Amino acid sequence: MSAVDRILDKRLRGERLDLEDGVRLFESDEIEKLGHAANIMMQRVHPDPITTFVIGRNVNYTNVCDTFCTFCAFYRIPGSSEGYLLPDEVIFQKIKETEDVGGTEILMQGGTNPNLPFNYYTDLLRNIKLRFPNITMHSFSPAEIRKMQEVSGLSLEQVVRELREAGLDSLPGGGAEILDDRIRKQISRHKGTWRDWMDVMQMAHKVGLNTSATMVIGFGETMEERALHMLRIRDAQDQCIENKYDSKGFLAFIPFTFQPDNTGLKRERETPEAYLKTVAIGRLMLDNVPHLQSSWVTMGPEVGKLSLSYGCNDFGSTMMEENVVSSAGAVHKVNINSILELIREAGKIPAQRNTRYDILKVFKDGTQVERDFVMQN
Repeated sequence: MSAVDRILDKRLRGERLDLEDGVRLFESDEIEKLGHAANIMMQRVHPDPITTFVIGRNVNYTNVCDTFCTFCAFYRIPGSSEGYLLPDEVIFQKIKETEDVGGTEILMQGGTNPNLPFNYYTDLLRNIKLRFPNITMHSFSPAEIRKMQEVSGLSLEQVVRELREAGLDSLPGGGAEILDDRIRKQISRHKGTWRDWMDVMQMAHKVGLNTSATMVIGFGETMEERALHMLRIRDAQDQCIENKYDSKGFLAFIPFTFQPDNTGLKRERETPEAYLKTVAIGRLMLDNVPHLQSSWVTMGPEVGKLSLSYGCNDFGSTMMEENVVSSAGAVHKVNINSILELIREAGKIPAQRNTRYDILKVFKDGTQVERDFVMQN
């Protein structure tokens, strides 16, 4: 039995993988074998042949940013003539358009704009909830929350609690990149350490907010740094569970590849095979994070569809609007009908979910059906 076979057998027996196991899997070129094991583990957690998706919209409220990440093609420095801040009424209109097509989630993110006071965010959230009480605000990355803490002078806990009271429902995992300080110092020196990112997430869990976690490969990180990224997410999830917070912690893990076009960081694109390997290893190592989300926005619909047999159980968001990775050359777009078709082509039954991963609608044989046969995740 090869080393990879022994590691996969270990996981299929229900044992946890360690850092050395993760490194060995990342070094392996047996991608189909990893995908097969990951698919088995996915089916143990999600036995019904369901692939979920959420109807949502990205609202990038500002592109003004003083973090200056070398890999970002979206931001503009403070004072730039190309910088913008969306008027509240424009944001409200975007949310209305989302609700009009059955959308439930708004992923509102922007740059770390030093010109915005903390009450800008709390007032905006309150006004959104006043107008759209049923919309889920899955918004603001840890870097943005750190900027709110800086401009307000409040503690991290005060900032997160006040955001929640104002209407924040869930925290997205943006800005994780690679959770290791060596690579972060190279690509995003001003964004902070991996602990800065994780402390925000763990504070969100403490105050009762669910979150997601991302991972971006292709910055020149080592295989050990990739595996360590996953273990740090797993450890934080363990702590959330052990502390019995009023939160489910990280609901989803979303890996994707660095998009280099129009950025100051010139690197070769990672291959679809490297992405699929990362997806599979994520399912194998992150045994306490229930959902693994496909990243069709960066990889394209066909690779996204293939990821559904490598451990993913979710197809992500319809992404009615997206400006960040598209600025860096990722221009893949699909509509709701295309998502339904792609999921069916993968041999799965599509189902619309909300941000909490509650299933809202199941689509079977071209029609919406009741979800009585679906196990609630």
